[in-house]
Amino acid sequence: MTTLTRRAPSSEFKLLTTPLVLFLLVFLGFPAIVNLVYSVSEVTFENLRNPQVTGFANFASVWNDASFWQASWFSLRFGLLAAVLECALGLFLAIFLSPLIEKRSWLMAILMLPLMVAPALVGLMYRLVLHEFVGPVPYYLWTWFGASFSFLGPTSAFWTLIVVETLQWTPFALLLFYMAYQAIPKEIVEASAMDGARYRHRLWYIELPLMAPTIVVALLIRFIDGFRVFDNVYVLTGSGPGGSTASLSIYIYEAFFKQGAIGNAVAASVILFAVSFAVLYGLNYLASRRRGAIR
Repeated sequence: MTTLTRRAPSSEFKLLTTPLVLFLLVFLGFPAIVNLVYSVSEVTFENLRNPQVTGFANFASVWNDASFWQASWFSLRFGLLAAVLECALGLFLAIFLSPLIEKRSWLMAILMLPLMVAPALVGLMYRLVLHEFVGPVPYYLWTWFGASFSFLGPTSAFWTLIVVETLQWTPFALLLFYMAYQAIPKEIVEASAMDGARYRHRLWYIELPLMAPTIVVALLIRFIDGFRVFDNVYVLTGSGPGGSTASLSIYIYEAFFKQGAIGNAVAASVILFAVSFAVLYGLNYLASRRRGAIR
């Protein structure tokens, strides 16, 4: 009887996980294998079905390409700055708007509206609004102050993209932080207040440490999303002058569709995947060690 009760969960586990494993093998495993083959092959649109394996020439070409490193540097800066700004602003709004949202919950729906717009449409909207010649913002700056500013110029395009990304995705961080802030036990906060702790002390020593896991998760999610950004940047500025606003995703897209260098594009995507996997594995390893130390 004991043997049967021990085998049942194992067979049930296999039965329940079989569809997931098949799904991963068909929709992820097969494309991954094809991409690995293409990354070490000389392949174009003419010989997609019969690629010629040439070794690691594609990886060497991408590794020695200055545009690849420029795109990597842009993606890294963009992902880090956007994640920090979004989470900092979202945390501020979540804490200081919390009393107002508790009384008027419908305000949260209004604050979430930027998330309902597709990033490509956001990029198109700001491209029209900030256009140097036909945009209303440069026009009124010239009319009122006698000076205009090139928001999409080579020196300011990066910061314009950062602002646009922050304005759209701060509500996401706000939602996560608001839910985490509301989940803090009221008894702890009330007890600290009765003990004479000031608001800034409660915030720094009690509330923020309890929200720390959510803050880390939000930073990680927003960094990953910013690092692989494509649609709004491509619509707003494209690759920019001299490739100054080309992210890694844009670099791969242009190598694949505009230059026809399929092998280089796939090799760059493999490098991007390997780096992302290494970063995520390292973070997961550090988190598991931290949990083990706490226990």
